[in-house]
Amino acid sequence: MTNLIKKNNLELFKELLKDPDRKSLLRITYELLILLFIYREIPVHYFSRYIFKKQTQNFRDYLPNKMSGKISVLINDHKIKDVLDNKLFFNFFYSQFHINVPNILLYNNRNMFVIDNHAIEVNSDKDFAVLLENVFKKNPSLNSMIIKKTYASSSGKKIYRLYRDQIKTQPEIMKEIFQEVILSGFLFQETIKQHPALDKLNPSCLNTIRIDTFINPDGKIEVVSAYLRMSISNSHVDNISSGGCQVGVVLETGKLKKNGYSLIKTMGVIVLTEHPVTNTRFEDFSIPSFSEVKELVVKTASLMPGLRLIGWDVAIGESGPILIEGNSDYDISGNDLVDGGYIGNDIFRKVLKEINFL
Repeated sequence: MTNLIKKNNLELFKELLKDPDRKSLLRITYELLILLFIYREIPVHYFSRYIFKKQTQNFRDYLPNKMSGKISVLINDHKIKDVLDNKLFFNFFYSQFHINVPNILLYNNRNMFVIDNHAIEVNSDKDFAVLLENVFKKNPSLNSMIIKKTYASSSGKKIYRLYRDQIKTQPEIMKEIFQEVILSGFLFQETIKQHPALDKLNPSCLNTIRIDTFINPDGKIEVVSAYLRMSISNSHVDNISSGGCQVGVVLETGKLKKNGYSLIKTMGVIVLTEHPVTNTRFEDFSIPSFSEVKELVVKTASLMPGLRLIGWDVAIGESGPILIEGNSDYDISGNDLVDGGYIGNDIFRKVLKEINFL
């Protein structure tokens, strides 16, 4: 089991000094000063993108944090981003175009729950348990469900996986979930059964692909880059901020690249080449149905022309890709890292030129 205890700055500094794969301290200092001069900000991305490693020579190609945080604001029409931000709206919008999305079992607004087009008021955790027990009875093949906020469930926050037997055996869990759910709105979705190949990589969670698209001024949709996210423990979420790992995908083939990265505060200076639980080597793994994934995101992007730069989350189910969500103000740093510097990406350079960042 991988240790997911976050490291403090002193521990990271000691690891950096001992790292045999780092550049010389003189070289690191030189590159930091160059980046400070170019961008007029402290280049903290130098460490979070592992630029201090000997293998990274194109240190100028990585996006500094302040720059990357401004890009989506300048390129996207955020007046229409509610279609993506509201996961219930997102599901309704894309399902009408026969796009495969997770099946919603029920949803709520505070203590009002909607199931099978009927609204039910639920005022106690015991009634909540009865409601979910009935959902499982109506779906005998369902072993678990995913519960996540309609808004703001990014970074793996406020996402629960509830198993059928927990309703009776773990009433404290039911009470905890109920008390959280009635504070706002949540979706209750079927747990996706992912492709068996992805179970061999990591069976503990749904391993999703983050793949971003850009709509050129002439309307052409291009896929910019992609990476696969997975838990590196037995967590049910794959987000990097929750202790996950990300591995770049070769767009032409769907094969994983050699190296996998977690947050430096999670794994320290280590760069992974295989999954620490299943020992599956990343560069030996190919994502099934990857050409269909690319076709899917091009189609979904075409239905959202005002949002020209979007990071899509896609799962690979047993019978093909499933659209999980889209993000118009997503964190570009992950793509920047696994792509080896987004300033060097030919498609992303079009974005940067349009907003006068180049």
